[in-house]
Amino acid sequence: MAGRNDTAALLGALVITLGLLGAGAWWFLGQNQSLQLPTPLEDLLGEGNTTARFSRGEKLLLQGDRQPEKEQGIAAYGAGNFPEAIRLFQASLQVSPNDPETLIYLNNAKIQQQAPNAQAIAIVVSLPVDTETSGAKELLRGVAQAQKEVLDGGRGFLVVIADDDGDPAIAPEVAQALVNQKDILGVVGHFSSDTSLAAAEVYEAQGLVMVSPTSTAVSLSTAGNYIFRTVPSDRFTGTALASYLLDRLQRQQVVVFFNSVSGYSNSLKDSLTTELFTRGGTVVAEVDVSQGGFNGAQALTDAKNRGAEAIALVTDTPTLNQALQVIQVNENQLPIVAGDSLYKPETLQIGGRDAVGMVVAIPWHILNHPNGTFTQVSRALWGGDVNWRTALSYDAAIALMTGIQQSPMADRSNVQQTLASPTFSAPGAAQSIQFLPSGDRNQAMEMVTVQPGQRSGFGYDFVPLP
Repeated sequence: MAGRNDTAALLGALVITLGLLGAGAWWFLGQNQSLQLPTPLEDLLGEGNTTARFSRGEKLLLQGDRQPEKEQGIAAYGAGNFPEAIRLFQASLQVSPNDPETLIYLNNAKIQQQAPNAQAIAIVVSLPVDTETSGAKELLRGVAQAQKEVLDGGRGFLVVIADDDGDPAIAPEVAQALVNQKDILGVVGHFSSDTSLAAAEVYEAQGLVMVSPTSTAVSLSTAGNYIFRTVPSDRFTGTALASYLLDRLQRQQVVVFFNSVSGYSNSLKDSLTTELFTRGGTVVAEVDVSQGGFNGAQALTDAKNRGAEAIALVTDTPTLNQALQVIQVNENQLPIVAGDSLYKPETLQIGGRDAVGMVVAIPWHILNHPNGTFTQVSRALWGGDVNWRTALSYDAAIALMTGIQQSPMADRSNVQQTLASPTFSAPGAAQSIQFLPSGDRNQAMEMVTVQPGQRSGFGYDFVPLP
């Protein structure tokens, strides 16, 4: 309500955020999960051993998902006892059916049992296991579903899970270790634009295909011939947000909040502001939320004094707290648009009524595809609804597996040529997967808005924009 004390609002936002940031509903995340503390780096690497970050079934990477049968299955897999591993992983899934790590290990064990003496083709999914566990599980679900469907159809692909910490300094080390494993023909990942860009240099130089389901930075379009993605680039998001502001809301004066040290945030800011300027809009202020002592209330007051009529939040996950602060101190006064990093349960849980009416651009929403095959299968497999990250990681894995199957020879160069072919097509979660010459995917964004509702369990939901 207008007239709330700004200081109280800021303190309240901080307390609530610290208390609730790790929480999320199973409906929204498509999973039951708990907040996890990061594993120390030295424990992950051992004595300089980067391969400690990888598992085909012999290591537990998701430390918060410990379960007796699962751990026993991992021990059996490591010992090469695949029939016993299968039995134990199946028992674990009876207890925790929405655990994607266990399903991937089960699929791998089945493939190993079918051809114990043959070297199966492998793909990798690289993600931040400890630093962004929610997102990691969302991606793993999509890959696990794709792997299971292809395996049920008679073709097995081993899936290697790699933990890159979401760190651009570590991602190239992970990438280098992956290119040295000759049975690996492609990588699904990485999660953020910064880690994808850092790893892409290694993949491009040494000829290993990478298909990212979540990295949207425009600069990834020029990262090389071996770099693809199933998520639309920030150009699409910037255009969609600008069109909504200018055409639907008739708001031309915009304040943009961003994180200057994030490749994703800078990319989306540039795409949005360019589209606004091109079409006659004005950015009255660009506010860097990464600066120390950020004060959302003061920044918003200053922007209003400059004539701001709308707010654009193009922040990233590490600056979610600052974005939530802006949402709360705005108190529904100015309309808000946002990039996909705000599509999180915290926006519903902490933003609450102050987030009502906010519009977010994302690549896929389940309510826009309620009767699709992917939607029906994912609900049956995971016991609930999944979000766009699962759908796009499914597309990335399906594209990679289809590319391998369609290649005249199962080698890295042929896989790249197949995916880059203008005739390549694979069935995706919502539409066919095809790549532009840049490696980008030509797909429109879907707009959702926050409204009161009960599906998330927080009293507010993301729903398709009418």
